[in-house]
Formats: sequence, C-alpha cells, structure tokens
Amino acid sequence: MNMTAMVKRVAAGAAALMMVAGLAACGNSNAGGASSQSANSNSADDKITVVASINQWGSVAKDLGGDKVNVESIMKATNVEAHDYEPTSADVASFNNAQVAVVNGADYDPWASKAADATKATVVDAAETAGKKEGDNPHVWFSKDVREKTADAITAAYEKAMPDQKDYFEQQHKAWEEKEKAVEDKIESAKAKTQGVPYAASESVAWYLADDLGMTDATTDGYKNASANESEPSPADIKQFSDALESGSIKVFVLNTQEEDSTTKQLIDAANKGNVPTVDLTEQMPQEYDDLTDWMSALVDDFANAVK
Repeated sequence: MNMTAMVKRVAAGAAALMMVAGLAACGNSNAGGASSQSANSNSADDKITVVASINQWGSVAKDLGGDKVNVESIMKATNVEAHDYEPTSADVASFNNAQVAVVNGADYDPWASKAADATKATVVDAAETAGKKEGDNPHVWFSKDVREKTADAITAAYEKAMPDQKDYFEQQHKAWEEKEKAVEDKIESAKAKTQGVPYAASESVAWYLADDLGMTDATTDGYKNASANESEPSPADIKQFSDALESGSIKVFVLNTQEEDSTTKQLIDAANKGNVPTVDLTEQMPQEYDDLTDWMSALVDDFANAVK
C-alpha cells in the first residue's frame, strides 16, 4: 500500500469518528422520546442485529446465527480495499444500531473498529481473538486458527444477546465447525504436495493460508520489506523479484488481483518466463462465494493444483 492509501486510511478513521459523534448527538437528543430504542435491544422480528465490516466475517456471522440473526456486511465488493474504505453515515449508523459488531481488527478496518467501539454493541475483533495486533499481518481470515477463535467469540456474543437460544447457537456452531474441519482436513491432505514449497507473493495477503499449507515464503527481501512498510518497491527490488521468478527457484506466484498495476504486470511476465504457476486471489471474498469456508476450500485446491 502506498502513501496515498495511508492518508486515505487516516482520513477514513477521522470521518468515522466525526460521524459516530454526530449520530450519538442525534440519539441523545431523542433520549427522552417514546420512540427511542436501545441500540442493543432485539429487533421487531426478535432477531439479533449484526453488522460486519467485511463480507467474509459477515458470512461466518450468518452461518453461526442461522434464522436468529439479521446480518449486514458493509464491504462486499472486491474492487475496494478495507484499508482505504471511507464509511458513509449509513455505514456508521449500522454499527450504532447493532447488538453484535464483527470487525477484522489489526488496523485492517480502523474505521469499523472506531465506529463499533463508540456503540453499545458486543464487539468481536477477529484479530484480537487470536492475539493479533496492529503491525501483524491483518489478513487474518486466511488463518484456520483465527477463523475458529472468531467463530467461538461470535457464538458467545449471540448467547449473551439471546441466552434462551443457547442450545440453538451451539447447534449452529457445531455445524460450522464441521464445515471448517473439512477445510482443515483438506489443508492437511494438500500438505503432501505443498509442504516446504517456496512461493512468492505480490502482497502478503494469503500468508496465513500458505503457512497453514506448510509453504515457504521466498518473496525477495527488498520487495517484501517495501510491501510490509506500505511503500513502493524500488526498480532494483522489482528486478530482483523478477529475476527470482524467471530463474524458476520460486515454484508458485501468488497474485492479489485487487492490486494489479504496472509492477505486478512485470512480475506476471517474469513468472510466465520462468514457467511459474500463478494463484490469483483477492482480499475480499468474491461474490460467487456465500461462505468463507467454501472460499478457503477452493483456494486450498488452487494452491495444491499450482504445485507441480
């Protein structure tokens, strides 16, 4: 991510704070009115109101809540980065009205964390459930450990909001665990091919998944450090990476198609010259998937099929 993106993130966070303050003021002005309703009260159809910052966590929230929840995901498109997203007043209002808010955390969606923290909602911070924090790789939905711990935290939030439905939520959680276990079993099977295989990535988006698969990150240091520091790689960094791809020492190239530019085009060309298979993916869950576990299952297949 470049400096412009960083400025956008700061602006988005500030905008979220301003909108939260404005909405809170509006809410307080009606505090004595008969029509005012607690932000964490049940909705008219007796369902828990849930908001998720990104669709991948929204899908988990839906799976775990079944017909006892109404879930809204703020970000659903693969052409917008959560890092740079600028929330609307309607987005912030969704958090203000939620009983349960699910954010990614680790500074991936700071606008959502700020909006959620200013409400009465029970906040589930996915990164925080597994001890991930700002400065760590924020793409935590690619981690089986984080998926499991976030699911546990969401279920606990539902049971807090609707304690008389605890048995129902435990059944939903068990069903979700069976789907997640199928993904993790597939990961273990794929490791027969992927264990120790060197890969390189245009961005460290799928690092957790590659790590779960036992793969080795062989992205050249200069390029990797520039990406980690959210700066543009130098021409020398790009050449070093391209040379490594062309040499064939890297066996899989992972491309974040949400961030294609002139640099990634050079890397794609180098991968083609080196006969290096490419795994294409996005940060946000593509629209053809309704479920995070289904998306992860498909990506495990993509990684395994790329290894010769």
